[in-house]
Amino acid sequence: MSSTATLAAPRPRAVRRVLPGFNLTLGYTLLYLSLIVLIPLSALVFKTLTMTWAEFWTAISAPRVVASYKLTFGASFLAASINAVAGLLIAWVLVRYEFPGKKIADALVDLPFALPTAVAGIALTAILAGNGWIGQYLEPMGIQLAFKPGGIVVALIFIGLPFVVRTVQPVLEDTEKELEEAAACLGANRWQTFWRVIFPAIAPALLTGFAMAFARAVGEYGSVIFIAGNMPMISEITPLIIIGKLEQYDYAGATAVASVMLLISFVLLLIINGLQAWGRRRYGSTS
Repeated sequence: MSSTATLAAPRPRAVRRVLPGFNLTLGYTLLYLSLIVLIPLSALVFKTLTMTWAEFWTAISAPRVVASYKLTFGASFLAASINAVAGLLIAWVLVRYEFPGKKIADALVDLPFALPTAVAGIALTAILAGNGWIGQYLEPMGIQLAFKPGGIVVALIFIGLPFVVRTVQPVLEDTEKELEEAAACLGANRWQTFWRVIFPAIAPALLTGFAMAFARAVGEYGSVIFIAGNMPMISEITPLIIIGKLEQYDYAGATAVASVMLLISFVLLLIINGLQAWGRRRYGSTS
């Protein structure tokens, strides 16, 4: 009976996959990444290797270039940090509260995505200049944003905010409010509830939004070029240095500066991804 029952048992049905097999899918993925990412980056590295070490060091360590590094990465980090806080607050309001015009406010978050960066730069310059709507009130108080590093930070905040909001917003929507109610029933105040219940759930998404905003800010050109003023050693960003070298047909120098930006960006993103993994392990184990 047992052998008959075993023979009569139906065979498990093969799992039907929507995509092709692993080998074909993996091959397509590697090919696509090579064409879009690896080949351009390898061309950048190979062009840089045509320079001698002395030429490479001279190109990347010029005082004007070093000043642009400090401004680009410093302004990008500051803008991404501000966006991490402001983006979290905006996402919180859009998820947790109902108010007139909520859909319009939600749509305005995506405006920097749709607006051409050059248009954004011109608009910010017109608003923040000494005769602009906002600049005319700030300059008498000694605050000058247009054509100064402060204006660069404002432009980078503008283009980076949607990355944080759109990354944190769906995570907030998926958080269980029952956990917050349980924490309140156990005597936790609002700050304790946020720090011990809500923040562990949104911390990885917040770090992801910060990383995306930072990466976008480092390579931003269109919205910054108009408001920066482009004064050497003061408000000149690294992408402008690269464009200037290309216009002078100094392709090796441009790739050298670009390779340094690529290396620094890669290291910073690697650190941020490490912090994300650490946050998932820590907060995931405590939740």
